[in-house]
Amino acid sequence: MLFMRKKLALPTPDEALPGRSTPLPTATDHAVLGRALAGPYPDGMECALFGLGCFWGAERKFWQLGQGIWITAVGYSGGMTPNPTYEEVCSGMTGHNEVVLVVFDPAVLSYGALLKTFFESHDPTQGMRQGNDIGTQYRSGIYVTNARQRAEAEAARSAYGQALARAGHGVVTTEIVDAGPFYFAEGYHQQYLHKNPGGYCGLGGTGVSCPIGLNVT
Repeated sequence: MLFMRKKLALPTPDEALPGRSTPLPTATDHAVLGRALAGPYPDGMECALFGLGCFWGAERKFWQLGQGIWITAVGYSGGMTPNPTYEEVCSGMTGHNEVVLVVFDPAVLSYGALLKTFFESHDPTQGMRQGNDIGTQYRSGIYVTNARQRAEAEAARSAYGQALARAGHGVVTTEIVDAGPFYFAEGYHQQYLHKNPGGYCGLGGTGVSCPIGLNVT
């Protein structure tokens, strides 16, 4: 019964699972880009964190951007349980979201371009779900690492919200919060759709493209 509770509501700190002090084993290198997954990353790189449904398909959206992407990785963030397992996150009792870490070169690829990919690769109006994937770990979220990211994310959420409303979609439910700890997911999750080309993706979209004025260079 543990993994059937709290599917659509985040746990309180008292309810959250205790987790563990030791990080989970994960992959050493990126299966597509061939670089060290956990760094160290070159000077000048910037980190971004996004939750947009099942992280298998979400990660592929970002590594496919190509130039300017240094590393992508899947993991857990936005919750309370330290070093959670996939099963614990799926229980809804950690508070975590399935997220993608994107390490990118802002001199080559803008944060605005990442926001465009984020908003146009899923439906940000669905609350605690994405399509048939239901649960708190599938919520739409942007986890910002500095004030500039927050300002750009809030502007993009507003712009896409207006565009989605004009197209007849619901209210955007994307949360924008300061990034907390990022925990790398287990190794088999990393670059899953590269290793399993016919695997489940689950991502859709709304068909609403980048509103005029959002910097996506």
